[in-house]
Amino acid sequence: MYKVVVFVPVADAEKLRQAIGNAGGGKIGAYSHCNFSSRGTGRFLPSEKAKPAIGKAGKLEEVEEERIEFVCETHCLDEVVAAIRKAHPYEEPAIETWKIEMK
Repeated sequence: MYKVVVFVPVADAEKLRQAIGNAGGGKIGAYSHCNFSSRGTGRFLPSEKAKPAIGKAGKLEEVEEERIEFVCETHCLDEVVAAIRKAHPYEEPAIETWKIEMK
């Protein structure tokens, strides 16, 4: 079992939550699409080689983002991460995975 955390612009959060749930993330017992979100400010500076979805290369950008966290069974982790990468607007989404034990 894993806990997965991903940061996404607020405008794209619902689309990403659906993609995560449809790929098998957020399943707890008889429930699916379970997740928790909190909002904050993401900051990044795209290099000249970057193709940012928001902002311009060489200019520091601040974006209101949601932190989406959820659990994911080991057998579907790769599929869920692939779904995140496909649905996420950023070319390099920040995805954290933590091996956990549910009690």
